[in-house]
Parts: sequence; C-alpha cells; structure tokens
Amino acid sequence: MAFPQTSQHQSVAHVRVRYAETDKMGVVYYANYLVWFEVGRCEWLRATGCTYRQLEAEGTILPVIEAHCEYHRPLRYDDEVEIRARGSLLSPVRIRFDYDVVPAGASEPSATGWTEHAGTDTEGRPRRLPPFVRRLFA
Repeated sequence: MAFPQTSQHQSVAHVRVRYAETDKMGVVYYANYLVWFEVGRCEWLRATGCTYRQLEAEGTILPVIEAHCEYHRPLRYDDEVEIRARGSLLSPVRIRFDYDVVPAGASEPSATGWTEHAGTDTEGRPRRLPPFVRRLFA
C-alpha cells in the first residue's frame, strides 16, 4: 500500500465567532483556530460514520503529534465561519487532517493548516488505525 492516501470525504462545520474568542484588538485569538480544527476533525469523522467516542470505545486514541496553522486574514466577533476538513492516511498508524477556515460567502480562507495524529491504544502505545478508518482512504 502506497502512502499518503487522501480521502474523498470532506466535511464543513459552521461556527460563529464568539466575543470570548477575540483578543484585545478585536480579532480572533490565534489559538482558537486549533480549537476550530478539532471541530472540523470531529465533523469529518462524524460524516464518515464514526465519532471520536466510538474510536475511543474501541481502544483507539488519536493524539495530535504535530500542528501547523497559517493566518491569512483576521476574523472578528460575530463573523460566520466554515471549517473545511479533509483527511490523508500517512501510514497504518498516522493520519493527517487539512483545514481551511473560510468566512461565510468568501472564496479565500482566513487560515489554513493541518494536524497530524498517531494512532495509539489507551496506554499511549502505537496502534494501527482500525480497518474501517483505513478503508476511508482506499
């Protein structure tokens, strides 16, 4: 099996910027994009018929082992935002999610980024991703 393999699945989650997510300058605080990446990742899993809860119940945890975000344009309080997520299988034990954070109605993202995850068991030892997750990338 050759890697990486990109899934055909893409999800879109919607959020509205809350006042608590902005900084003193009135723009979204940078760390909130990582929280939104998690929202997108959870929706991607849900759209494929799985949830984090199910993965964990079956003994697979997906800790973030690397994260990257590029900020292109600021978002502000009350902006409507789409979080678009896609997945790529990097190996039998690693998965990457790519994200675009796009203001509603815009064509250009405000931020782009990715997170990489390792499949582990509940004790933190490496574990192959479950077959149904790997099939999403066939």
